[in-house]
Amino acid sequence: MSDNQRHAIVLGGSIAGLTAARALRDSFDRVTVFDRDTLPDGAAHRRGVPQAEHGHGLLARGRAVLEELFPGLVDELAELGAIPLDIQRDVVWIFGDRPAPRVASGLAGLSVSRALLEAGLRRRVAALPGVTILDGHEATGLTFDGARVTGATVRPVGGGEHEVHADLVVDATGRGNRGTTWLAALGFERPAEERIDAGTVYVSRDYRRGPGAADFTAILNAPGGPARPYGGIALGVDGDRWMVTLLGVGPGQAPPTDPDGYLDFAAKLPDPRLHALLAASEPLGDPVRLRLPASVRRRYERLTRLPERLVSIGDALCSFNPAYGQGMTVAVAQAAALGRAAGAGLDGLPRRFYARAARIIDVPWDMSAGGDLAYPFVEGARTRRGEVLNAYVARVQAATGHDAAVARRFLEVTNLMRPPQSLLAPGMLARVLRAQRRSRAQSAMSTTSRATATIAQ
Repeated sequence: MSDNQRHAIVLGGSIAGLTAARALRDSFDRVTVFDRDTLPDGAAHRRGVPQAEHGHGLLARGRAVLEELFPGLVDELAELGAIPLDIQRDVVWIFGDRPAPRVASGLAGLSVSRALLEAGLRRRVAALPGVTILDGHEATGLTFDGARVTGATVRPVGGGEHEVHADLVVDATGRGNRGTTWLAALGFERPAEERIDAGTVYVSRDYRRGPGAADFTAILNAPGGPARPYGGIALGVDGDRWMVTLLGVGPGQAPPTDPDGYLDFAAKLPDPRLHALLAASEPLGDPVRLRLPASVRRRYERLTRLPERLVSIGDALCSFNPAYGQGMTVAVAQAAALGRAAGAGLDGLPRRFYARAARIIDVPWDMSAGGDLAYPFVEGARTRRGEVLNAYVARVQAATGHDAAVARRFLEVTNLMRPPQSLLAPGMLARVLRAQRRSRAQSAMSTTSRATATIAQ
């Protein structure tokens, strides 16, 4: 390698790390990805991604960014069993007490297992000229010349620790990262952290997906706040499977892990189709439990001093509550932003990137944090503004079951294709209010009908 070749190293070979490697290849002669796991050849679970056995959401914005970085990727994954879909037409969404109307929305999604998506990305990244993926290599620290990070120390399985020089180091080591510890070891302040723990427990199980088993590709029963602190999803994915994840929020709400209890838990959901699907489908394994630690946002953008040539990305920067399905999409959007920032030059790159990443994170973090803080037992700073917004979002969610246009706008916002302010447009406010009146009228009619039937008996 000649001295004038620029080299970036990425610590972590998951979604954030792989997409970062692709984005950086446009500005660097060489990119090396290190991951401590032994990476599988194909779509298989691995120790470093325990959440891969649970359902993952790739939002519309996530699919769009991946297609920008990897043209043709969706078609490749579809040939391997992933299912492209229209997010409103092909998915049953239950945000309130009734499902949203299923109409074409133009919101393009992809129902795919985490394992297959990672495998597809890994294959595409490994084929890029100048990119090397080295598995079985654990990052143990950073090298520093007093002003900028000059590389990292890595230790291969069964080998000795050694230094790898780099012009840029990307920490994509996930939720359990040591980035803040490394930063402190270099003499820099740790970033402030915001933590929110809703105590959510996930239990997942795969089922065989036969032809004609359902007229939808996915179904999602969103948790209904303190009044209904549980939910469930089923995703039609590769391998002719339904990936089913049931979840409970808070003390005493965890889904059971025994098969009968698992099925009974699904029967509590407001829409009966998920329970019916499980009752009629063949299980492909036992239920698997997952309890991830708190959601954490690290405020690197607020630090007054940052070492040059080092950035954190993905869960190392902000890890989300998986119930909202935002993590993968935010990670790939950050990777694209990192690529653009690197294209503008390396000097001052961390500060430019963190400013861009903060804008990417702000909306999904506010949505997930606001949703979690709706539960009284969740610790965190509450504001009057947040309480008002939560109350309005609850009305919007209830309205999605009565108005296809409200459902589409809400899905555009939750899929990060429109800003949340679009829910407050005058026309949308009017639709939400009309839907609320319609819901009350229908509820009154239902109550009257039940009373009449009781009297008649």
